[in-house]
Amino acid sequence: MNQQNALSRVPVKQLVKNAQVKNMIANVLHDREPQFATSIVSIVNSNRSLANVDQMSVIQSAMVAATLDLPIDQNLGYVWLVPYKGKAQAQIGYKGYIQLAQRSGQYRAMNAVAVHEGELISWNPLTEEVAFDPMKKVSDTVIGYIGYFKLLNGFEKTVYWTKEQIEAHRQRFSKAGGNSPWKSDFDAMAKKTVLKDLLTKWGPMSTQMAVAASKDEADPDPVNIEADETTKDKQAEDLFNQVSELPQESVKEVPKENTQSEQTTAKTASKKVNKPTPIKAVEKEKKEPATEKTDDVNEIIKTVPNETPDEEQTELLNHWGEPVNE
Repeated sequence: MNQQNALSRVPVKQLVKNAQVKNMIANVLHDREPQFATSIVSIVNSNRSLANVDQMSVIQSAMVAATLDLPIDQNLGYVWLVPYKGKAQAQIGYKGYIQLAQRSGQYRAMNAVAVHEGELISWNPLTEEVAFDPMKKVSDTVIGYIGYFKLLNGFEKTVYWTKEQIEAHRQRFSKAGGNSPWKSDFDAMAKKTVLKDLLTKWGPMSTQMAVAASKDEADPDPVNIEADETTKDKQAEDLFNQVSELPQESVKEVPKENTQSEQTTAKTASKKVNKPTPIKAVEKEKKEPATEKTDDVNEIIKTVPNETPDEEQTELLNHWGEPVNE
């Protein structure tokens, strides 16, 4: 099991205490790291569905907001953390898009509003020209949403979506079911949908705005919290991989001669920088077992008479016993 999978089950309140996670947040937010970590824990505590997903994905989604320097307080509506298919995803709110657009320094004005019955005077879907008069409102029933911006150079654009278009978009792209901001804050999500469509089609996009659009409602990128791996370990791993790829060749064992001269030569050669000269294998002479010359011995044995004692010697032996050599 790799470390990433192991960390996915560690509660967020413990993950934010991990030294590498703390450094990762601090590298982006610097001295605001403690407050940001507290906000992550608070979000998970207030939405228990987030406690049941991959906990590292919660950190990763929160890092999207950190990278964009947007607050993750769910009540502010800049960024939401939403559970989806076992992971957390970051969803940028319409206030987040407005904030990023203001930072670009190219927009004079920007807004998105709900349109009630009686307020829409006319609308041309082809040219997207909209006549809107909020003073002619006749009820609180919402019939659509309008997004608008004006650039510093005078260019302005308006986009209108009907309530039916918004609802069709929600059914197609809403991912979190009952935990989605579409259920808790439909009006804010509808405004975000219109404004995102307006900006990505017609507005100049800063780098942060482009990042927000690409990361919005997307699976979070994996975060490498093992970035402090030592160079020595990395070099050792690379060397091991290189050796593993080399073809395996048969190696013949070279017998060693235990002589003082060869030991001295080996010590001297180990101190040289030049490539050592290959050592030729020297076969030991097989010593044939010595053959005992038994022929002469057998001949001598044959010359020794096999004497047996006569009757007189036998009587003496029985009387006196065997003679003792002094």
